[in-house]
Amino acid sequence: MNYGRSAWHAARVYEALNDEHDYEIDEIEGRLPEGLTGTLYRNGPGRWEVGESLLDHIFDGDGMVSRFAFADGRIRFRNRYVRTRHYRYGQRTGRVGLRGLGTQRPGGMLGNMLRPPANVANTGVVLHGGQLLALWEGGRPYRLDPDSLETLGVHSFGGRLRMTAAFSAHPSRCPDTGELFNFGMDFTRTRGLRCHRVDPHGRLHHLPRISLPYSPWNHDFALTRRHLVFVINPVIPRPVPILLGTGSIAGGLRYEPHRPTCFTIVPRYGGKARVIEHEALLGFHFVNAFEDGEDIVVEFVRFADWNQVSTAFREFRTSDFPWGSALMRYRVTPGGRIDGEELCALPMELPHADVRQAGREHRYTYFAGRTSPAAVGINAYDHLTGERTVHELPPGHGFGEPVFVPRERDAAEGDGWLLTLAYDPGEHRSRLLVLDARDLEAEPVAVARLRHHLPAGFHGSFTERVAGK
Repeated sequence: MNYGRSAWHAARVYEALNDEHDYEIDEIEGRLPEGLTGTLYRNGPGRWEVGESLLDHIFDGDGMVSRFAFADGRIRFRNRYVRTRHYRYGQRTGRVGLRGLGTQRPGGMLGNMLRPPANVANTGVVLHGGQLLALWEGGRPYRLDPDSLETLGVHSFGGRLRMTAAFSAHPSRCPDTGELFNFGMDFTRTRGLRCHRVDPHGRLHHLPRISLPYSPWNHDFALTRRHLVFVINPVIPRPVPILLGTGSIAGGLRYEPHRPTCFTIVPRYGGKARVIEHEALLGFHFVNAFEDGEDIVVEFVRFADWNQVSTAFREFRTSDFPWGSALMRYRVTPGGRIDGEELCALPMELPHADVRQAGREHRYTYFAGRTSPAAVGINAYDHLTGERTVHELPPGHGFGEPVFVPRERDAAEGDGWLLTLAYDPGEHRSRLLVLDARDLEAEPVAVARLRHHLPAGFHGSFTERVAGK
C-alpha cells in the first residue's frame, strides 16, 4: 500500500510472496549502528489471490508478518503467514470461500447475506505484555510466537474480548504507564464505540461505551496523558446492501459530508466523553495528541477526496496510491471551539512520531510523501523551525512506513534512526534502509538487501527485545 507508482512495473509490488523465509541477511551496504538492537515487526498482505482467483480489495489479502531481528551487527529476517480461517480455507481448497471487505464469496446474494468479513489479521502488529498480536480492523487479534511467528490462535484477553468485538489495528501505548489503549467499533449496537485499556501485564479493561450521532467506520485515534482522542469521519456503512449481500462491505461505505465530523474526547480512566461536532473532514492516520493547558491538540494527515481513496483501495493494482493532502493540527478548547492549522501541504501518508512522545508535545513528524510525479521519499517535518527534509529515491522506487528508533533509551527526541522498507522495481527486490533521523538527506547508514521482494505492506513497530535470541 505504501509505495509510489510511476511506470509499468508498479503492480509487481503487489505480486504474492508465497514462500516463508528464515535467513540472516548477508548483503548489507554500510555498517549497522552498534546501538541498534531489537526487532522490527511489520504486517501487511502477502498475497491478494486465492488459487487463481484475484481478490478485489487491498485490505482482503492474507496477513503476513515479517520480522527483522537486529543484534551484534547482524540482521535475521523471517516471514510467516498468519494462519487465519481465511488463509487455512484458501490453502485447503484453493478457492475463495469467505467474504472479504471488498471481495464477495461465490453464490451471489445468498452466498453473502448476513456474513461478516473474514479476519485476515493483515494491518498492524504490536508486542505487549509478552504477547505478539497481529491486528485487523474489525475483529480480535491473532497471537503469534514473537520468535518463530507461529500462529497461536485468536486472542481474547482471557475471554474479556467477546467473539463479536473488535480490537482495532492502531493501538497506542502510554510511555509513562506502559498501558496499551485501543478501540473497536461496536456494530452490535448502533452508533457505538468501545474503548479498551490493556495493562502492562496484558489484562484488558473496558472503558464506558461511547454513543455517537451516527454509526461510522473509524480507523485510528491518538492518546494524550488523560484522554483518547478520536476524529470520527462521516464515512458510514449502508446496512441494507451489506446485510443482504447485494454489494460488498467496502462498496457500502459512503462519505456523507452533510453530517458532522465528531471530535470525541474520551477520559482514559472512565468518565463522560465529549463529542464535539465540526464540519465534515477526512483523516485516517494520526501522528499524536497532547494537552496544552486545558486545550487538546491533535495532529493527523487530512484527505481531500473520499472517492479517490475508495477507488484506490478497490483498484490498487492499477490506481495511484491514495495520498493525503496536508499535515494538520486541530486545537479543541474546553468550550468546544475547534481551530485547524495546516502545517505542511504535499501528497503524504503513513505519519509517525517518536513513540516516546505519545501524549506529549512532539517536535518531529515523519511520513512518506510524493516528491515528484514519479518519486517518493521519507520526510521529517520540524515543528519548531517549520522546515522539512527528505530522503528521496530514484523515480519508480518505493517506500514503506518509517519507524523511528531512538539511538539510546534516553536519547533526545529526533536522535536516532528511521527504519523503512524500499522496493527496487529493476531487481524486483526489497531492502531495509537505516536512515539517520538527524540528517535524512544523507546516504543511508546501512542498506540490508533481501533475497526477494516484500509485497506492499501496512504498519510496523519496533521493540528492544531481540527475537530468536
